Amino acid sequence: PPHNGNPHDLLDIKQMRDRSSRPVVKKIKPGISVAAAPPEQATPYLRPLLQFAAAHVPAQKHKETPLYILCTAGMRLLPERQQAAILEDLVRNVPLEFDFLFSKSHAEVISGKQEGVYAWIGINFVLGRFDHEDEEDAMVTVALGDHGESLVRKRTVGILDMGGASLQIAYEVPDSGAFSSQQEEAAKSLLAEFNLGCDVQHTGHMYRVYVNTFLGFGGNFARQRYEDLVLNQTYVHNRLHGQQTGLSPEMPFLDPCLPVGLEDTVVRGRQTLYVRGRGDWLACVEMVQPLLAAPNSSQASLVGTYKAPIDFGNSEFYGFSEFFYCTEDVLRLGGRYSAPTFTAAAQEYCRQRWEVLTQRFRGGLYSAHADQHRLKYQCFKSAWMYQVLHQGFHFPLDYPSLRTAQLVYDREVQWTLGAILYKTRFLPLRDLRRESMRQAHPSWLRLSFVYNHYLFFACILVVVLAIVLYLLRLRRIHRRQLRSAQLTLLWLD
Repeated sequence: PPHNGNPHDLLDIKQMRDRSSRPVVKKIKPGISVAAAPPEQATPYLRPLLQFAAAHVPAQKHKETPLYILCTAGMRLLPERQQAAILEDLVRNVPLEFDFLFSKSHAEVISGKQEGVYAWIGINFVLGRFDHEDEEDAMVTVALGDHGESLVRKRTVGILDMGGASLQIAYEVPDSGAFSSQQEEAAKSLLAEFNLGCDVQHTGHMYRVYVNTFLGFGGNFARQRYEDLVLNQTYVHNRLHGQQTGLSPEMPFLDPCLPVGLEDTVVRGRQTLYVRGRGDWLACVEMVQPLLAAPNSSQASLVGTYKAPIDFGNSEFYGFSEFFYCTEDVLRLGGRYSAPTFTAAAQEYCRQRWEVLTQRFRGGLYSAHADQHRLKYQCFKSAWMYQVLHQGFHFPLDYPSLRTAQLVYDREVQWTLGAILYKTRFLPLRDLRRESMRQAHPSWLRLSFVYNHYLFFACILVVVLAIVLYLLRLRRIHRRQLRSAQLTLLWLD
């Protein structure tokens, strides 16, 4: 819908729907980094998506509809030369086939920090946290600049997102605070400051957001690191004490992070470790604690990395992906998080025998999203989530304002929504200036309208007069020619 005319409000972006009220969405796989291995395949790869968009956006709106092509993790892994070649192919060929508003600056590979900021913007936009008119919600005092200025506005929410390979956190930092020299250097790379408003002079939508991505701290990757740790520790223990633990199915390593009785193997090269679950959740929590350190020296650690301070007395967080799956899929505790309730449910689940859990699964007692993989690793992942939350990010055990979710207001929120909001933040200013011009010069516009009509009729009159004069001149020339012809005949006679 059009902007409402208030320079303090953001664009009201809504999901496009077809005639059957279904969301207009199209996804294709694999990602462009795989499909466009030869860069000249980049445009053909995106063509189905662009054709889909062109079919749903009215043709007369194509030239004023901005198109952004933003590439994420897959493209970040490619060499810079290959990234540039793919983007160059898109910038050169897309405008030849489509009339969207698209330029070189509209195609880019975004950083993990940008992706986190966009996700944070998208969630808060859907939750209405950028609407500052409603003062019934919780408020927060935000420091602006270095001159002691402050602003009281609606409190935003932070986000926690744990995937299979990485963990990400993003939240607003209302207080600019003072940093030590070491912290200041870290803060520069982890804090993003931006203005979401359409006018840089208005500070109502100035935000300072802490964003950090921890590679190797996702649920699946953490399990692999845990298995590596267990295998190495067990082999060292066997060598020191002359034991055979884990070397055969008859003498398995008793894994506290697997359900009771579940048998499994860990294979690393030529080494095989036989394990059997013993379902001790508290012991599992202790065993995963060393994993909070970085997997290697080149990656961030949850223990020593700089984290902007969180006011746990006046803040709110949403946990997505593994935070939701861990609480909901088998424990059925999705929603508002309570550490004591979660701990009790996780312990009860872990100490169940594997046969009982599989029987419950077949009986449909768990979420429809639960599968055998979830049942097998739920004990470990719940312990890992608990440690990340309370030891890694230092959330108090009585923190009341964390909610785990998959959908926000019954819809999945992607980082792309935040990207569009950020990229198009100046568009309302264009419409507002047009409107202010109309309001500032209404009499001039009316005079201009009348004047143009008079000018049009005057032009027609001039053209008619010119034609009449031209015809009169032709008539005179014709008469002269007749007289000359008559005189010539008389002379001949």
